[in-house]
Amino acid sequence: MLSFFPRRLFYYRLHGFSNLKPYNKINIMSSSSPATTSRPKSITMSSPQPITTSHKPVPETATSHPENPIPEEPAVSKQISSSASQLSQSHSSIMTTNTAEYSDDASSIDTRPNTPITENQSDDSLDELPKRASRKERPRKRRASTLLVSQDSEDARKFLGERGSATTMIQKACCGGGCCMLKELKTSGPDPTENPVKEPDNAAYRSLKLTLGPLSLDSQLTELVELPTKTVSFQSLTSATPKQRQVADNKKNPPELLKHPPTFVTPHPPFEVFSAPLFHTRELTKAGAEKRTYHFDIDVTDYPKESGDVDFVVGGAIGVCAPNSLALVDAVFDRLGVPNFVRDKPILLQTLGGRWPTIWGEEEARELVTTRRELLTWCSDLQSYPPTKQLFRLMAEHAENEHEKMILTYLSSAQGQATFCDLRTGPYTTILQLLDAFPSTNPPLDHIMSLLNQLMPRFYSLSQDPMVSYLKDGTTKRRLIEIAVTVHESDDYATGTRTGVGSGFLERLAKQFIQAEKEGKNPRDLDLRVPMFRGLMANPLAREFVSDGPMLLIGAGVGVAPFRGFVHRRLKSANCANKVWVLQGVRDSLLDELYSGDWGVHEDKVKKVVQSRRGEGRYVQEEVRAQADLVWFIINAIDGRVFVCGSSKGMGEGVEQALVDVAMAKGKLNHDEAQEFWNEKKASGQYIAETW
Repeated sequence: MLSFFPRRLFYYRLHGFSNLKPYNKINIMSSSSPATTSRPKSITMSSPQPITTSHKPVPETATSHPENPIPEEPAVSKQISSSASQLSQSHSSIMTTNTAEYSDDASSIDTRPNTPITENQSDDSLDELPKRASRKERPRKRRASTLLVSQDSEDARKFLGERGSATTMIQKACCGGGCCMLKELKTSGPDPTENPVKEPDNAAYRSLKLTLGPLSLDSQLTELVELPTKTVSFQSLTSATPKQRQVADNKKNPPELLKHPPTFVTPHPPFEVFSAPLFHTRELTKAGAEKRTYHFDIDVTDYPKESGDVDFVVGGAIGVCAPNSLALVDAVFDRLGVPNFVRDKPILLQTLGGRWPTIWGEEEARELVTTRRELLTWCSDLQSYPPTKQLFRLMAEHAENEHEKMILTYLSSAQGQATFCDLRTGPYTTILQLLDAFPSTNPPLDHIMSLLNQLMPRFYSLSQDPMVSYLKDGTTKRRLIEIAVTVHESDDYATGTRTGVGSGFLERLAKQFIQAEKEGKNPRDLDLRVPMFRGLMANPLAREFVSDGPMLLIGAGVGVAPFRGFVHRRLKSANCANKVWVLQGVRDSLLDELYSGDWGVHEDKVKKVVQSRRGEGRYVQEEVRAQADLVWFIINAIDGRVFVCGSSKGMGEGVEQALVDVAMAKGKLNHDEAQEFWNEKKASGQYIAETW
């Protein structure tokens, strides 16, 4: 029995597990049937070397047995090894640790298995269930998890500081804004309450939830950030002004302005933004869904040709240059007192350097003919970035109310470090929210633009196979690309909620289109446009997509949108038919299951929907564990790939941990080895995760 052990280590090394060590037991199966769960006999070896197996166990289901490392349902068609830790079937042995027993027999598998159906799950192994039913629960002795120290001890002084102030040590961590350390707030008067600061009484200020502590008008503030340099200026046009653009371009009315950005906004040099017609749109989610998701058909028939063989590909993405909303732009103008006749008047913009107002242009000084509305609509992000100390310093400089000036100065000082960090790391605040919170401040528009971030494109994955997506429009053959967009919402002090820049812009287009349809009008007469460009056609999803080998697609929410294109492409290849499976996580399949019935195949054969609500209360990462056999079969097959797409918070992290648990259970690996296994699969392009 021991003679084949070096061969096992060679098998591990062949599959990339060079760091594995011998285990302390070898178990002999009493039955080689993959469906049985009989207990093996054990032969104990000397020099035990236990490994770490602390993880969430893979549940006992029809598609996940610790004694059956491959899917059960496939018919015998091809002999391959499905686990990096299995020996040939002739040995009929298994290897375990001190706390778990695993099957190690290999059996035949098919490269075209059907999607298994998940049975009821349990976190207890089959061997443990009889024990739990027969034994009584015994109270365990409580074990201390913390070590208490005396306040006079050296450890306490290190943590609390010499004066015993917990904030002195804790608040030395910077929020990432390039700010200074917290300093103690001091006052010049004998009583700090004699001249307290009066906080503004308005909804915008209350939404900031600032904690000012003992701040007063007599407080001594130090280490203020310097007043930021004004790098942007506006000049009136003269007869000597260079004519970079046609005068007609500056006479667009606001609705027309939203169809196409100014020519200097060029995110894909040397190619300009393409204003693609919106061919069709519909809402994918139902009324009552927590998040609204829309499908868009965008006409790219006339998209300009580029050099080489660059084209839209399955799994690729497009960049959408979404403008700020007209309402938000006008509200900022109103708040800063910019007259209506000035907003659309052509001006000469001068910058001292950098890329602004372009996106990915050269870093250099510029002179451009434009308008204030163009700049605020297309070039300055008004709501997506946390505020900076430089912005508060500028607002303090132009605040007329002494109380507001003191609060703004406090936020840009060393003494206001903790409050600034809380504000910066909390929910995003808009520039309009800050201006409304401190109504006496009125900084110049060009100076504010010197501090605001560049308004960047938003990227959306294609949700179909663009190589074959054409539609007859009368006698014309139109080429369409498709995307799905979930509307991002956050709390707003004025309206209750506000939408994101990109998703809000696209939702406004969708609502206009859908309303026209309801009124019996032709929505295309509205000439709705999506300013976009072809980009990221070599992103991980597109780059690692191949037409051979089994594929498992794991996604939640709008993350499943690009997988629809993968399935469409697979169905067109006879060699790849029935080699793709989808695990889709949704909150409620009746409200927010995206593309239901629109995958081009009998969905019950390739897709498993997992609901976190409506009775199930389960998440997609739990289904990953339940489908451990399928996961292990695919990742160890030739050209097998596992794709994950969705939010990194919750879903992405949970799926990654579930994959580690699968590798521990099916590959007989400890936690570190399982993580290294998936790292190597990621490096080789077999495990691809696109999360945000």
